[in-house]
Amino acid sequence: MITRAIGAGSLARDLGNWQDTADRRPAYRALADGIRLLVHDGRVPLGVALPSERELAAALALSRTTITSAYTALREAGYLRSRQGARSTVALPPRRRSTPARPAAPAAVEAPEPVDLSSASMPAPAAEIESAYAAALRSVPAYLDSHGMEPIGLALLREVVARRYRDRGLPTEADQIMITSGAQHALRLLLGVLTDAGDRVIVDHPTYPNALEAIRRHGARPVVVPVRPEGGADDGWDLEGLRSAARQTAARMAFLIPDFHSPTGLCMSAPGRAELVRIAEETRMTLVVDETMVDLWLDTPPPPAVASYGADRSVVTVGSTGKSLWGGLRVGWIRAHRSLITRLVGARSAVDLGTPVMEQLAAAHLLGDVEDLLERRRGQLRRRRAAMLGALDEFLPDWTYTVGPGGMSLWVRMPTPVSTALAATAPNHGVVLAAGPRFGVEGAFEHFLRLPYAREAGEVRRAVASVASAYDALARGRDLGEPHLVV
Repeated sequence: MITRAIGAGSLARDLGNWQDTADRRPAYRALADGIRLLVHDGRVPLGVALPSERELAAALALSRTTITSAYTALREAGYLRSRQGARSTVALPPRRRSTPARPAAPAAVEAPEPVDLSSASMPAPAAEIESAYAAALRSVPAYLDSHGMEPIGLALLREVVARRYRDRGLPTEADQIMITSGAQHALRLLLGVLTDAGDRVIVDHPTYPNALEAIRRHGARPVVVPVRPEGGADDGWDLEGLRSAARQTAARMAFLIPDFHSPTGLCMSAPGRAELVRIAEETRMTLVVDETMVDLWLDTPPPPAVASYGADRSVVTVGSTGKSLWGGLRVGWIRAHRSLITRLVGARSAVDLGTPVMEQLAAAHLLGDVEDLLERRRGQLRRRRAAMLGALDEFLPDWTYTVGPGGMSLWVRMPTPVSTALAATAPNHGVVLAAGPRFGVEGAFEHFLRLPYAREAGEVRRAVASVASAYDALARGRDLGEPHLVV
């Protein structure tokens, strides 16, 4: 059996700034914690083999003894699994169980599961999802006499999506819509058609980490333009900086999230959107707008869609059901000029042959009459956001943040730049986090942490208390000496 291995260069890149100069941990411990964080982030998949000690030592400019000690620590903690005659592979350790305080106490009791704040996604609205799939099952016989592969998507769903754009004031026909298997799939298709290896792509900074990964894997090069939650020329966006970046780098594409930006929750104003389109048209740059959060306004609805301020050839819109409804319903879409849709259909066959029919039918059922459900989802998020704000003020009063008018998370600034270290030790305190540098490039955002409020209010409060406990442990040096690699 062939074991897939991760390259030393890839692992070194993902580790980023894994050892701060002020870090009092031994190098092997800091390295082991850095790798452990990548495992929990999903950037080092389970079942893969780590690079050889020699390769990683060369990539990180460390001694082989340091690498050997780090691998030994990971193996002892259960993060590496060894088999006779085969390379050690990445694993997760068994869940920790508490030990009884007295001999007479019951047998070991399972500790509470850590609250997972590494993903900004809500659980499914179970009744509505079940109803949607039941309706899809009733509808599917009408499609069984065809081959079932529609690279552009079912006409029924494309019309539903087009109608939702028209309801927002943006004239759209079904032939301007392509159905995809989620927004990430849509971005990969667009990168393949709009850019070549080595091309520059402008992105918000911070931004959605999987978008950065898609850009890198395509061979394009992200050009970052800051989004500043504390304010700026246009609600945090540096549009002059964006114009300058587009001109200086000759970027062919920009990927931006103006609707309840991930991870800050900010929303670009109507004048800002108009200016953004002008920049795209001036510089002959295709603007790819991520609208996956557009329905998750919590204070005020967003301005008109960015595409309404310019020609269809300048602006492409990506949407999905993943954030507002359910991530397990892998349905997204692209709204673009008909000529680009034609090019995307031609290119898609190299990637896949279409989104599953059942998922498209379920999405059409949900989106056909979804406003009441969306308002309930927004109400849940408002209550959970309030719980997080209250918990932050109580447990971490010296942390600062700007509350955006929508979205699913807060972008929080810590007094000290320990985001990676905090995320590494947080599972020991009952919470799983995504470190700030995941949302940027070249190790940026060690001062920041993305805190989603997509979980139940009680879990949100418990999670913030756990973050405070982990941060206090770091501040007191408890986890800077000999940390325990245990989840």
